[in-house]
Amino acid sequence: MKTMQNPNLIKTCFLCENKINYIDYKDTQFLRRFMSPHAKILGRKRTGSCQKHQKLVTQSLKRARHMALLPFVAAN
Repeated sequence: MKTMQNPNLIKTCFLCENKINYIDYKDTQFLRRFMSPHAKILGRKRTGSCQKHQKLVTQSLKRARHMALLPFVAAN
């Protein structure tokens, strides 16, 4: 029988750990880790980001979408 991981385990913010204060909207490879395969923005609980950094990520993703660097919807 497999043991289940603790679902209540608190994730630490990846951006806080690495002391990243600015997220560049042109760095699409980095931004894709905060998106689902269907090009939706993942929530804080899913990514483990703090509120401050989740807001920066969301803002950068929206800028990249507006500049046509990232898709609004994933192509099938």
